[in-house]
Amino acid sequence: MRRRMRLAWVCALAMSLAVPAAAQDDAPGGAALLVADSVTVEDQSRLVATGNVEALFDGARLEARRIVYDQETGALEIEGPLRLTDPDGNVLVADRAELDREFENGLLRGARLVLDEQLQLASVEAQRVGGRYTAMSKVAVTSCQVCGPNETPLWQIRASRVVHDEDARQIYFDDAQFRVLDVPVIYFPRLRIPDPTLERAQGFLTPSIRSSTLLGFGIKVPYFVPLGQSRDLTFTPYLSPVTRTLETRYRQAFRYGEIELNGAVSQDTLESDTTRAYLFAEGTFRLPRRFRLDFDLETTSDEAYLNDYDYSGSDRLDSAITLSRTTPLSYFEAEFIHYQTLRDEERNATQPTLVLHSEYERRIPGLWGGELRLGSVAQGHYRYSDTPFDGDDEDMIVDGRDVARATVEASWRRTWTLTGGLRAGLTTQLWADRFEIRQDDTAARSASQLTPAIAGELRWPWTRNGPGGGQSLIEPVFQTAWTGGSRPDIPNDESTRVEFDEGNLLALSRFPAADRRERGRVSAAGLRFAHTAPEGWSTGFTLGRVWREDADPALTSSSGLDEEQSDYLLAGYLATNEGIAFSARSLLDQAEGRVTKAEARMTWTNMRMDIEASYLLVARDAAEARDSATSEWSFDGAYDFGREWSGEVFGRYNLVEDTFARAGLGVTWENECVSANFTAERRFASSTNLEPSTDFGLTVALKGFSTGGSAKEYRRTCQSF
Repeated sequence: MRRRMRLAWVCALAMSLAVPAAAQDDAPGGAALLVADSVTVEDQSRLVATGNVEALFDGARLEARRIVYDQETGALEIEGPLRLTDPDGNVLVADRAELDREFENGLLRGARLVLDEQLQLASVEAQRVGGRYTAMSKVAVTSCQVCGPNETPLWQIRASRVVHDEDARQIYFDDAQFRVLDVPVIYFPRLRIPDPTLERAQGFLTPSIRSSTLLGFGIKVPYFVPLGQSRDLTFTPYLSPVTRTLETRYRQAFRYGEIELNGAVSQDTLESDTTRAYLFAEGTFRLPRRFRLDFDLETTSDEAYLNDYDYSGSDRLDSAITLSRTTPLSYFEAEFIHYQTLRDEERNATQPTLVLHSEYERRIPGLWGGELRLGSVAQGHYRYSDTPFDGDDEDMIVDGRDVARATVEASWRRTWTLTGGLRAGLTTQLWADRFEIRQDDTAARSASQLTPAIAGELRWPWTRNGPGGGQSLIEPVFQTAWTGGSRPDIPNDESTRVEFDEGNLLALSRFPAADRRERGRVSAAGLRFAHTAPEGWSTGFTLGRVWREDADPALTSSSGLDEEQSDYLLAGYLATNEGIAFSARSLLDQAEGRVTKAEARMTWTNMRMDIEASYLLVARDAAEARDSATSEWSFDGAYDFGREWSGEVFGRYNLVEDTFARAGLGVTWENECVSANFTAERRFASSTNLEPSTDFGLTVALKGFSTGGSAKEYRRTCQSF
């Protein structure tokens, strides 16, 4: 125990010399309480407390059968069974103790030390040295709960001598044997382990075993190095017959931010005579005046490295640095992005690799009874290729085209409430765009456009309050809009993918960027329904459609907007208080009677399971470089079978090719002293996964130490028969 506690106990006992009764009240300045069946004073210098002795001071508690304190020698004789508990929850149990007045030196027989209600150290005798060390001989250490004298723990460490350093919170072993069911498995002449109260200690972390068809049978052994209170570094050697890899992680917390770097360097037989590596770094900082700085760095040496070592499943890497500021009336963002494609059919030289983007928006409420919004956007993207025409690839995009654009916009909007609850809205918009194009023989070097727009909107919300607190809403909505100007003869470099959903049903332009805008008269109508039941569940749906004067050739067929009449938009959701949530969205082509795009997601979460399933369908569309339809479902679920067993399963299945893209499962067994996890995963060949592989992983952690996790959550109750 700590020195100040030991001094407090001596003060408590010394004060009790003047108290012949069984109790003493708390008093200012750190007074103590001593309770016993009998308290006597012998020869004016010896205090003897017997029978259910209990002493309390400063959150610590001592329980014993008999305590004898000699004021002249300062010696304490404590007869047990004795139990000493400090405010941190550490417990020292012994049959008998002989200590000095400072509790710094002495001998305890039949001692058992319980650290943080987790790790038990049982010994024949223990010696207190210097008020800091507890030296124990013939020791058995375990975090497994042992209910009887003949019960064998699942694991234990036997040692001839163990020293617990209270200040450093470290445990040192001499001649240690690691035993499983009392069978010696490993011998350590010397061993050091942090006690469970130490959260950051230099040393080895829990190792893991991995078997892969690509990398063979290997082992990972992490080593953790704290660099002060706010920084740490973790090295993880990964060794197998195929690879020699060193993984690293660096973390640092600042007063106003944090950073984390993850990386690895490998030499393997998959890529002979080549050093393979990757680096992921991310960080965020809170700056003055509500500014925020974020950065995200992702890079790798080759396309297959992340997949081969299961570091990431991304098929494109993006590195970005972003400066942003958000206030109640304004938003600002400026970011610089670098893209690296890992797809087999793409080349970094012909992709927009460097992107610079900034935007600003300002709201001015109350102007002419409505709200004025002012904004600006500046964007530029650069390709490494200097070829001013389309090469041999099939993307039909000029290989070296670089584009910069600037947009200034202003809008004013206002709503009115009419008779019968009808809501009317008016929106006016004006865009001014400037484009600069380089390294494209098929396009002009510059272009400008001025685009005015106006839209009128009607909503008629109907609400109903049902018995018990239920609420229902039915809201038909209609909008008609006109957008003027003409589209300049510039390439479509940013608006190649258009989404149509309930979020942009009433948008003036559904293109994602300014190089394409919807023109002419466009109308949209929709119906929204929402219901919340008093039992806690809720549901709703949205139905919508768009009509336009003329079909827009820039809109692809899979967007659902390419004809004069759009596909029907159907979206809905359901959520229950049992943890079930379902949402779905689809585009229905009435003319052909088919679904052109659909997605659905379902989750079910409760105390025992967490299940998530999703489905995606996108029709074939040559304009979006998709030669075949995409149809796949994915599943990810975890289930607790009981107190000790849990499992998970995950997968992604391609319905078009009738094959799995990825599948795996995991099983975890856990009790109060051990956690074991086994995983198996199969990854199949794809455009980003060139080589199929099967991986098996095993991790076994011993609880009760700071590196193995807490042992408190799974404590068993011993039963006597």
